[in-house]
Amino acid sequence: MFSIEHEFDATVITLVDEGAAPLGEDVIINAFEECVTIEQYDPRTDSLHKITLSMGQLRDLRAALDLPEGVYIQAPDAK
Repeated sequence: MFSIEHEFDATVITLVDEGAAPLGEDVIINAFEECVTIEQYDPRTDSLHKITLSMGQLRDLRAALDLPEGVYIQAPDAK
């Protein structure tokens, strides 16, 4: 299950793990104009882990999901 909310400066996507236990904690993705953050609570350390991806890293991740194993360099976006 997931939810999508549009806030003032970001789109927030929350991914909720469903199914048989053990379940993972919710993953929250905040999409801003200049970056994307991914957050997940860790109950073992009682802390929130946050990863920030630049738009270039997000573009590379999107491409990597559809490519076979290897090392790649993408051409910069045309402006």
